[in-house]
Amino acid sequence: NFIDHILLLFDFEKKYFEKENISCEFVGHPLLEDKERSKIDINQIIRKNKALISMFAGSRKSEIIVLMPILLDFIKLMNEKYTDMVYVFHSTKEYSQLLQSFISKSNLSNCEIVSDEKIKSHILEKSVFAVAKSGTVSLEISNAKIPSIILYKMNFINFLIIKSLVKTNYANIINFAANEEVIPELLQSNCNSKNIFIQVSNFLENPKKIKEQLEKVQTILNGFKTNKSSSELASLSLNKFL
Repeated sequence: NFIDHILLLFDFEKKYFEKENISCEFVGHPLLEDKERSKIDINQIIRKNKALISMFAGSRKSEIIVLMPILLDFIKLMNEKYTDMVYVFHSTKEYSQLLQSFISKSNLSNCEIVSDEKIKSHILEKSVFAVAKSGTVSLEISNAKIPSIILYKMNFINFLIIKSLVKTNYANIINFAANEEVIPELLQSNCNSKNIFIQVSNFLENPKKIKEQLEKVQTILNGFKTNKSSSELASLSLNKFL
């Protein structure tokens, strides 16, 4: 056996390793720990009487190139129905110019880009909704108690390869833990501007639906959280093997 001990981010993972008689311990996920936040003025981004929707187009160039046209078409559909929304794209400094090039070509005036980590956290907390590429960011959105949907699209060959290797019904960690689609997943052919618009507008017009999602998500997250920090639990666990 090449593995002495595994530190787990999620408690539900234990059963898979214990089944194989692999030593493991749940230490928690650092993203779910409460952090002190400094006050930041985001009035330049938050326009008066406008609601914020946080947008996450991905952290890789290939993801951004695929998702940005879809997301911008979604915003155009939203603008036909809602006049009080500002869409803030959360980006890395590396790809903010790439996102800006897509936005400039779209002629949309109610889109912003933020790349500063502290500002991104504050923007997310002030958002009424989030549309995110599937990944770790969904955990951050859930922890901030923001309703959301997730999406993902890749080339068909890669999708077939991944589908043959990954035996799960859900792409999202919250849905996987809940064993139901708490957070709607729009993947592959379902990941299009019309479907995103239908899902988002449905949530925005149904506060009860938002409340139900947030309650279910918080129940799942509570099972992910620990009494001590993940770094402290990890160091205590590793000390046993030194």
